Amino acid sequence: MPIAPPFLAVWLLQLAVLQGAARSEAVCGQKGSSTRIVGGQPASDGEWPWQVSILYSSKHVCGGSLIAEQWVLTAAHCMTKLDYEVKVGAYQLQIPGQEQKIFSINQIIPHGDYNPHSEVSHGDIALVELSSSVTFASNILPICLPDSFVYFPDGKKCWVTGWGKTQPNENLADPQTLQELEVPIISRDCCNALFSINPEEDLDPNPVEEDMFCAGYEEGGKDACQGDSGGPLVCQCDEGSWVLAGVVSWGEGCAVPNRPGVYASVPYYADWISQNIPSMTFAACTNAGGEVETCTNAGDGVPGRNGRIPKTFTLLLLLGYLAFALL
Repeated sequence: MPIAPPFLAVWLLQLAVLQGAARSEAVCGQKGSSTRIVGGQPASDGEWPWQVSILYSSKHVCGGSLIAEQWVLTAAHCMTKLDYEVKVGAYQLQIPGQEQKIFSINQIIPHGDYNPHSEVSHGDIALVELSSSVTFASNILPICLPDSFVYFPDGKKCWVTGWGKTQPNENLADPQTLQELEVPIISRDCCNALFSINPEEDLDPNPVEEDMFCAGYEEGGKDACQGDSGGPLVCQCDEGSWVLAGVVSWGEGCAVPNRPGVYASVPYYADWISQNIPSMTFAACTNAGGEVETCTNAGDGVPGRNGRIPKTFTLLLLLGYLAFALL
């Protein structure tokens, strides 16, 4: 067999690496073409290819997001038992598709701050390692993860998806078609102001903590609900790709006025995800455009960001402080 010259072999190797990198970068966050969640509408088949169903005793209990070939991100409160399975490539839960596949689980990594006995828990996020790698297809693709400095402005329209209830006491009708709903981001300050209107006695003041944000409508009527927990809230970057902004976490009822849905912030937990999956890459998603106030009861407070302060900004503050101390 002829042997390629050394320079040609190196060039071919570099080309293969570059092509592989290009494929991996192009794969995540690529939404399919489109044509309950309360007040939502049926999604198109393959439109949200990262959506997974978490099963217990072969029944759907929660949603989740495929973030890599062998990893899913979901809510910690969804993963309180041992014998879960993960279904990928699903669209209508009662009609198995050709590419639909069910995986057992190698390990569950809930965040260390999660407290299952707390009504509103910090750290409601978990990583799930599948028993084997997923084979990507047109309706099975990972969602991109935003870096820790990424934030999503108040009023930005994003999408939540799932197979949860369509009303507080109404299950999604057969064949259980995946539902989608567009919702605007609501800042922490604004959301806490809404929760202070006729507050529940057992709910602490300012229940939306620093690792959370809200999305929904002040007037209610549209929201995630039971069965959507752990599922994705995704936003589109200006570059065109989609990123996982939040994980469906908790709420007071479903689609109740002044009670928007609360989500665990993925940018807030980007460093934790990286510690557990060192090979994971993150997107420096930009979200240009003016902010739109989504809630009229926030008072004069400054809207809070739902991610962390950019690391570069923190470094500038530190350098400024040191310079001032040396004067």
